[in-house]
Amino acid sequence: MKGGRPNIREVAAVAGVSISAASLALNGKPGVSATKRARVLQTVQELGYVRNGSSGSSAGTRVLGVLMESLSIPSAHDRFYAEIVTGIEDAAQRLGYRLLLHLYRPGVDPIDDIRALMGRDIEGLIIANGGDVTDELIARIADGRMPLVLVENYVSENVHAVIADNFTAGLQVTEHLIRLGHRRIGALPGPVKYKSLVDRMRGYTIALLENGIEPDLGLQPAPRAGHPRKGYVQMQQLLALPEPPTAVFAVSDKTAFGAMEAIKDAGLRIPDDVSIAAVDDVYESPYASPPLTTFHVPKRSLGEAAVNTLHALLDSPNSTPAAKIVLIGHVVLRQSCAPPRGT
Repeated sequence: MKGGRPNIREVAAVAGVSISAASLALNGKPGVSATKRARVLQTVQELGYVRNGSSGSSAGTRVLGVLMESLSIPSAHDRFYAEIVTGIEDAAQRLGYRLLLHLYRPGVDPIDDIRALMGRDIEGLIIANGGDVTDELIARIADGRMPLVLVENYVSENVHAVIADNFTAGLQVTEHLIRLGHRRIGALPGPVKYKSLVDRMRGYTIALLENGIEPDLGLQPAPRAGHPRKGYVQMQQLLALPEPPTAVFAVSDKTAFGAMEAIKDAGLRIPDDVSIAAVDDVYESPYASPPLTTFHVPKRSLGEAAVNTLHALLDSPNSTPAAKIVLIGHVVLRQSCAPPRGT
């Protein structure tokens, strides 16, 4: 045990019980055996554990943290992350947890930051997406034995993850464009620090190769760092080519919306001149002009599955081997794609 005042997680570890059982025992609530209750209370005395009563909360209040990179807050306001957070909130409320959304600041230990903010520890942590929350940081958090679940991210360490089937998303959307007759298919990739977007691009590449089409890096303009309309700028680069693509795969609906604006501003029509398809199926997608063909990601279910997994870890910390849970989606066909002109 590290120096400083002991917390409830350390009490649970020394007593050999789950954090939930320790909370029940400390608050005299049913649901824990007399033997475990006695062991927890004895451990409290041995460690000198003191309940924190600040802010009107008790040591038994079950709080989960949700950690996101600070730069992803604009994304948190779009439908994709809003729906994931809604799923987290719904499942947490159903299971009796309160939530604390915390923004990661590079160079600052997020667990210490949360502890300073709350005056106590959270019971478990959900990390959404990754990005500036690097693999190295995740490994440090996991080494501290904090119960942890990743959403739309995964690492090689022994950490639970809940993700969409992003590789299949890129594969199936690109295969749809190929079946329509397109052979010159551009792609609008995202920042490589997001594994979900990298996996979608891998699906795009494999679909091309499996259909005898050589991937062309000249048709895959990199996103411009810090630009608020990455998809718009990337699409402008494709349209400026001597031979622009007849179809485009975008790694996200948000990127596709920017690309659609660029196509229209160039005086072209969708899908007559350029077909476009993406991944996410956010709320706005069926209302785009034209409605966007996209891969439906079960966003709310991602959040719910993350909380359910974390709850299982808290109740039985040593009986659940780390796993990557992949939620299946499907292509939603709308009016933004058509066969290339002249076929």
